Amino acid sequence: MTTTFTSALRFSALGALAALLAGCSMGGMMGGGSAANANLQNATASPQAVAQAQTSALPVIATECPPIKVRLGGEAMYYYGGGRAGDPRSLQYQGVIDETSRNCIVSNGKITVNMGASGRVLLGPAGTQTSINAPIRFAVERDGQAIFSEKYTVAVPIVPPAQTAEFVKVVENVTIPYLGGETITIWVGFDTK
Repeated sequence: MTTTFTSALRFSALGALAALLAGCSMGGMMGGGSAANANLQNATASPQAVAQAQTSALPVIATECPPIKVRLGGEAMYYYGGGRAGDPRSLQYQGVIDETSRNCIVSNGKITVNMGASGRVLLGPAGTQTSINAPIRFAVERDGQAIFSEKYTVAVPIVPPAQTAEFVKVVENVTIPYLGGETITIWVGFDTK
């Protein structure tokens, strides 16, 4: 019985010590503490300090990033062998764009855009390719005028016995001057010309 009583006494003493230490460390949080803490409790930022913080803040993500659309007629590509376009048995391969995405950052009157597209290529009945070059064009229009247009060749390996493979193309850091109120559209599609 003496051992149990001694253990209980030790636990009670440890609990009291812990409560005492916790009370000492919380004094700064509860309003007690140094004169420096007293100065911070009623501090108010001046309009100049707020303006300076706003101009030196990191760029914000655009709330209205321009939409990205697949250009009509550019959503798919087809390659036929022997000049037999339209003959399903002569189809060597086809490609399709499945998904598009973009993100934007606005800073100093400019929108910086990262844009991408993913898709897949499929071998047709006459297809024997182990690699296909997918020609993809990204373009940006502002009020109907092209301000960026670039064609990329994406090598898509097809490892037999597979008959299909996926691809992803990302274009980064395209800068678009932005005044506000313009209609900006990002276009993507296959460009086989």
